[in-house]
Amino acid sequence: MSPTDIAASSALPVPTSRQPTVALALGAGGAKGLAHIGAIEEIERQGYRIVAIAGTSMGALIGGIYAAGKLDAYRDWVSALAKMDVLKLVDWTFSGGGLIKGERIIETLRGLIGDARIEDLPLSYTAVATDLDREREVWLTRGSLFDAIRASIAIPTVFRPQVIDGRRLVDGGLLNPVPVTPLIREPADYLFAVSVDGAIQQTRPDVQGDRAAETHSAHRGRISEFIGRLIPHSEPKDAEPRPRDPGVLDLLTQSMDLMQANLARLRLAAYAPDLLIQLPRNISMAYEFYRARELIELGRTQAREVLTTWKPPRPLNAAGHAP
Repeated sequence: MSPTDIAASSALPVPTSRQPTVALALGAGGAKGLAHIGAIEEIERQGYRIVAIAGTSMGALIGGIYAAGKLDAYRDWVSALAKMDVLKLVDWTFSGGGLIKGERIIETLRGLIGDARIEDLPLSYTAVATDLDREREVWLTRGSLFDAIRASIAIPTVFRPQVIDGRRLVDGGLLNPVPVTPLIREPADYLFAVSVDGAIQQTRPDVQGDRAAETHSAHRGRISEFIGRLIPHSEPKDAEPRPRDPGVLDLLTQSMDLMQANLARLRLAAYAPDLLIQLPRNISMAYEFYRARELIELGRTQAREVLTTWKPPRPLNAAGHAP
């Protein structure tokens, strides 16, 4: 080998390992889904690069905003919301199949994030919804990002259905609460899933916890009482006082949580991700968005704990690829 050849060979780049890539499924859960933000930030902090994302309901919202590159802006905005700010985003209605139009929150987010077409996003994105008339799951991978998000978050009886291409679409959590299946064929090293449908956690009470519980309970009571005034009931005026029954919103939320938790368990058993980050389903009520900072931190903490102890099933080789 000539000196020139030796010099040329020494100038060749040395192969280096790259970031392992992740396809990420984000589950349904209302305000509980704010934990997805902390989980995403911790996944990135641990050195993984998210290249594909699929979400149902709140997971579709967080995933879509992340895919648009605006997660930081959304995190700062939602973290500043107070209880009254949340109520101001609700546009009540008595027609169209839901108590809430859903237009005010979507337009607020469009103004904050800016809309985009899904096919123009820098990474693969799927919003999962349910087609009421055809009775099947729908994967939205084209068209307006916020139209797809609006369809995926349309909790039946709470939000009006979203009509896209003549289809009445509602919350994807009815059929697929943690959408692993849209990601199975994505060219990523690993498939992660974040679920907020885990088993109820019994925490040890303390002074701060008791005070927080009282605050949340009082707020739930006020919201339920307000909705109760909107929906007439037939209880006679002279009826004897009795313990307060669960409010309409409480009962609906508890029922949806139970349904989604059981369905999520079955779907995850059939289509197991490489890594599951799961939080208890009682970390918050579905509408407690004013607890954003706390919920984001819970997601970050849980993701850190799971990732720290995780042993990848397919270790990457020196070039950064799964063998």
